[in-house]
Amino acid sequence: MTDLITLESALDGFDFTALHAAPAGPRKGGVVVLQEIFGLDHHVRADVARWAALGFEVLAPSLFDREERGFTAEHTADGLAKGVATAAANGFDNPIGDIQACIDHLKARGPVFVVGYCYGGSIAWMAASRCTGLAAASSYYGSMVQRFAALPLAAPVIVHLGRNDHHIPADAVEGAVLAAHPDVAVHVYENSGHGFNNAGRDDADPADAQLARERTLALFEAHGAI
Repeated sequence: MTDLITLESALDGFDFTALHAAPAGPRKGGVVVLQEIFGLDHHVRADVARWAALGFEVLAPSLFDREERGFTAEHTADGLAKGVATAAANGFDNPIGDIQACIDHLKARGPVFVVGYCYGGSIAWMAASRCTGLAAASSYYGSMVQRFAALPLAAPVIVHLGRNDHHIPADAVEGAVLAAHPDVAVHVYENSGHGFNNAGRDDADPADAQLARERTLALFEAHGAI
């Protein structure tokens, strides 16, 4: 069961909302799910349910609440443009403060992990550098990972990229990450494009999506999930 809760940002005290789901069965840890540029849409909600079914307490912060409460956009050219503009207006500090609040909310009950997709994949990489109390992070096809590859990391990270992603050059991202952090695992999925964690995309291979989830779960289990 998913509900909507309100948390206070660790950055500026701003009250933002987050989807919350209790774990099915024994609790393995906490997972903070970071949205794509399109907000807390049905793909995010499906991912929240997926992690809860695996035994994690889940929070998915609405990272654009300062710009528009409950922001969502369609997966269209207009929706993408709206999401990009909203992300730019929101900056980088605001989402990090919101993620830190999520970590702080969950950490008393066990290890906390982050998984992010698209925009959230970039923010997951930043969170692994800037947030405290984070056990591990999994970054999916973040367009800014290459730009921020040299950030020092305070938590283990893995990176997932689609070979057929027309927005993100997999080899260039992998090269930048490994040049700065040779111990970071960068996985390139040969049969998929951008957004392959989302069911129903023409360029998303279900086997790739499943393998990436298994690798992410293995990372979390290696760093404290029980």
